[in-house]
Amino acid sequence: MNEIEKAIELMAKGKLVVYPTDTLYALGANIFIEEAVMRIYEIKRRPLELQLPICISSVKEIEKYAYVNELASKMAKKFLPGKLTIILYKKDIIPDYISKEKIAIRVPANEIAMQISKYFPVTVTSANLHGMVAPYEIKIAKKQLGKSVAMYIDAGKLHGVPSTIVDLSEGEIKVIREGAIKKEELNV
Repeated sequence: MNEIEKAIELMAKGKLVVYPTDTLYALGANIFIEEAVMRIYEIKRRPLELQLPICISSVKEIEKYAYVNELASKMAKKFLPGKLTIILYKKDIIPDYISKEKIAIRVPANEIAMQISKYFPVTVTSANLHGMVAPYEIKIAKKQLGKSVAMYIDAGKLHGVPSTIVDLSEGEIKVIREGAIKKEELNV
């Protein structure tokens, strides 16, 4: 069994895994296992009102989990897979403990992240304590999260700048966080 298969097996059983994306290391849990998702909030000391983004394996999957408007479709074609997180109105398949109304979706341009999220969507919050340094190296994640995680997948030093987050739910671009993609690059 390789590292990716082991990570998928662990998350299928409700365990947490730190995995690489195209920006930072993420703390992953199977979004359909509530106890695992709640453990992320506990471990990160993250406020419950801060909803968790999800990682999926392909752009075409977005429609399975969210209502895609014309702008979102154009943005996805231009920037995904990549360093963009898009927020859309969620579909009922997304549990309310992940998000009540809207869902933040990532399709990272990272082979490991894409392989892991092929079997079920996983959380894609940074693998750090809330408010602390976001990990671009596995040692930073390990120092903050320690033994609370079942597995760490080390892919070396990553890009280090978080994804840009845009809310596209109303059919216009609302930048929530400017990150790896600058505001002026977001025109479609």
